[in-house]
Amino acid sequence: MTKRILLVDDEQDILDLLKYNLEAEGYETLTAANGLQALELAQSCPDLIILDVMLPGKDGWEVIRQLRQTESTKHIPVIFLTAKGGEVDEVVGLELGADDYIIKPISIRKLLARVKNVLRKTTSAAAEADTHAILRLGEVEINPLNYSVKVAGKIVAFTKKEFEVLVYLAKRPGRVITRDILLNEIWGDDVVVIDRTIDVHIRKIREKLGDDNMYLIETIKGVGYRLKADEN
Repeated sequence: MTKRILLVDDEQDILDLLKYNLEAEGYETLTAANGLQALELAQSCPDLIILDVMLPGKDGWEVIRQLRQTESTKHIPVIFLTAKGGEVDEVVGLELGADDYIIKPISIRKLLARVKNVLRKTTSAAAEADTHAILRLGEVEINPLNYSVKVAGKIVAFTKKEFEVLVYLAKRPGRVITRDILLNEIWGDDVVVIDRTIDVHIRKIREKLGDDNMYLIETIKGVGYRLKADEN
């Protein structure tokens, strides 16, 4: 099945360049020139969104926040494509739930490789989720089929990456998982992110699990993390 990609940028020449090269690779494309248009077109559930940060009106940060807060769009993968190349900007983008972060000027070969990588991971993750039942960790219930987490019977909202980290650990109770493994498995080995990204995600997961469950995930100093086996 042909994959559809939503391209969001306020520079028409960038949109034309992306559209031409992606369609040459066999993808279907939709285009939007601002954040509001992006949110409207996202309701058609494209397979991927390539999103500029510096947009008129709603910027890319606000767009991805709304995408991740909306049930119908929260699992659409997003690649940020932006001139904002600072480490802080990249960490912010990834923490908001982006799947990748590419800095302008654009390398078309790199972009196409990243697109393939994100789509491959999304397809693989969906296939894996279909074959696994609900995971239960004491009063924590994780449903891979609809990306939901319940704590003491109440739904708690997790970002896409927070959810993937939690599921990865929950499926391997008692095993020590290094930061490098989490970075490679969740973000991919061709995406450059820092160890602090993992630590921030773990901290947020613990906060959302609540005081009674935050120590389900143990820190193994200097190595990584482990989910307590006796809580599964």
